Amino acid sequence: MTLDTAPGPVLADTKSAIDAAARSIATSTGLTAITLRRVASISGLAPADIATREPSMGALAGRTFAELARAEYERISAELGAVDDDLRFLSLLIDAMMTTQHSLSKTIWADAWSVGRHNQFVAKAARDSMVLWQDFLVSRLTNGSGSGAYTVLDPELAAQQFFAMIDSTTAYALVDYLDDAARLRLVASTLESSLGLPFGTLCAQLA
Repeated sequence: MTLDTAPGPVLADTKSAIDAAARSIATSTGLTAITLRRVASISGLAPADIATREPSMGALAGRTFAELARAEYERISAELGAVDDDLRFLSLLIDAMMTTQHSLSKTIWADAWSVGRHNQFVAKAARDSMVLWQDFLVSRLTNGSGSGAYTVLDPELAAQQFFAMIDSTTAYALVDYLDDAARLRLVASTLESSLGLPFGTLCAQLA
């Protein structure tokens, strides 16, 4: 007979140290740098202890990205959730996705799209996070269309196009293709076209 017991403080502390080290590595160097040796170096834990608690570095990378992506989603959706004006909401969403203060999280996203080709855990985390974002924006686009702020025939497609533009301009930024203003204008004008808005409407909201 066995008894189910809660993890002891040592195991809990070990997991916290591993998670903190993985987040630090992911945001400073990238998801592929989450290795047993690197986690041990950052956390100060013995490799054997880490391997016992986290036998798969690929799974750890996936969980780390999932946690970072979820934190980003919760922060931005909470900040924008109270914005009632539909056009202002879209402008602030663009700003939140593209301003330099979010460049770190954007780098992690670009990393995830690449790493996910060979890491099923990261790939699943990226897909799951995109579902959250897609559902969030589809809901707001539907509401905005219903209120008469704009017209959208296919909210699902409009949201997919928006995030496709965010991802592509993120890649542009990583290699310094186009400046910040040009990338913002590209995203905003594409969304304006999807919603039947006059050119410059969303950028004017950010001025």
